[in-house]
Amino acid sequence: MSTSSAALSDPEAKAAAGQYHIYLEQIGKIYFHVYASSAVRPFAAEELRQLLVKSRQTNSALGVSGMLLYKDGNFLQVLEGREAAVLGLVEKITRDPRHRGVTTLLEGFESEYQFPDWSMGFRDLHSEEAKATPGSSDVLDPSLDPKAFSSDPTRAQRLLLTFKE
Repeated sequence: MSTSSAALSDPEAKAAAGQYHIYLEQIGKIYFHVYASSAVRPFAAEELRQLLVKSRQTNSALGVSGMLLYKDGNFLQVLEGREAAVLGLVEKITRDPRHRGVTTLLEGFESEYQFPDWSMGFRDLHSEEAKATPGSSDVLDPSLDPKAFSSDPTRAQRLLLTFKE
């Protein structure tokens, strides 16, 4: 469920949405947030490795899982877990000076984790392994630029799930 920003300007609507989200968590629904962003400058392999080590530590401590894709200085990521934990991470990412143009593509609740075993799965989409992944060729050609997903945000989710296995 995505809540419009207009609805959240009304305090009663905001409170009702908050209660509904608490209810969803109580019945076992998992919050997910898919976003795309661009790096201020492309990440070197070692910078990506350090980012992953830190992200995996943080996510494990918060009970968050997900998948991160990287290509040509752009990121596509899904984070899933408790809503407050995920949104806290998204806020932190938005403030990170290495990112710009953080764009939410999809958010909502699922009945189960899509990436339960990964504190942070990762694929560099220029790698040979990524290019050899079955079903990836039709989704890897376009850029991961946030604007590339604006007409079909569900394409981002399909792309992330391609690398689940």
